[in-house]
Parts: sequence; C-alpha cells; structure tokens
Amino acid sequence: MSMVRRSNVFDPFADLWADPFDTFRSIVPAMISGNNSNNETAAFANARVDWKETPEAHVLKADLPGVKKEEVKVEVEDGNVLVVSGERTKEKEDKNDKWHRVERSSGKFVRRFRLPEDAKVEEVKAGLENGVLTVTVPKAEVKKPEVKAIEITG
Repeated sequence: MSMVRRSNVFDPFADLWADPFDTFRSIVPAMISGNNSNNETAAFANARVDWKETPEAHVLKADLPGVKKEEVKVEVEDGNVLVVSGERTKEKEDKNDKWHRVERSSGKFVRRFRLPEDAKVEEVKAGLENGVLTVTVPKAEVKKPEVKAIEITG
C-alpha cells in the first residue's frame, strides 16, 4: 500500500500516518555494509526520496539540504540497483559556544532502489541544485513482441 502525502498545509500529525518501518529500511543497508557509527547513520538515514515515472524516464528526487556535491555518490550496483549515498559533516564546534537546541542531523546515509527492467542504467544522470538531488534514469523503449501467423493445413 502506498501512502502519498501532498499538502502545503502544516499538519503536526502527518508523520503519524507514515510507514513505521521506513526508517528501518533506510538504516539496514548501512548496518550491513559494516558501518560502525550506527548512531550517526540513524540520524541522517531518513533522506526522503520521491520516485516518479514519466513516459521517458524514472526520476528520483532526494532532499539533501546542506550536503555538497562532493559528499554524495550515485552508483548502479549489480546491474539494476541504484545506490545514493553520502555524508553530511557535523558543524565544527567551538568550546565557547552555548548550544540551545540541536535538531539538524549529520552523518552517513545510504538509500538503495531496485530499478525496473526498462531502465537504461548506462545513461543515468544526476544533479544537485538547491539541496535537491535529482537522478534521472531513462527508460528503454518496450519492444512489442513480433507475432507471426501460422497457416493451418488440413
């Protein structure tokens, strides 16, 4: 079941309807890869991604505010698994600073997406603009099966 939230109105209860396993799915790949800083990974593992399909391509958009292009990797593994990973570095702390609140997360993140058969993985493009990573995966033309009529004798 897919739950899609689209609203410009602030809803303090919106996250109550979110998938309770969403964060877990994001953290598991990083834990499996041997990442020992699970607390850091958990803090930023929730990189939210939208995936839409157009007639020409699959387009994925991830909100990565404060992350530089050099801190993000986009790769294709095993032929059809798109991997978006990176790290948001922690802000340098000064001993004289007095923090009142720390809500922005930092640390490593990894998201994996199994691409469909029609994905042209050799033509994937990615761009980062205004804190939004856009990954475009063109689609191959679906070939219609050739039908050959067979003459019936008799």
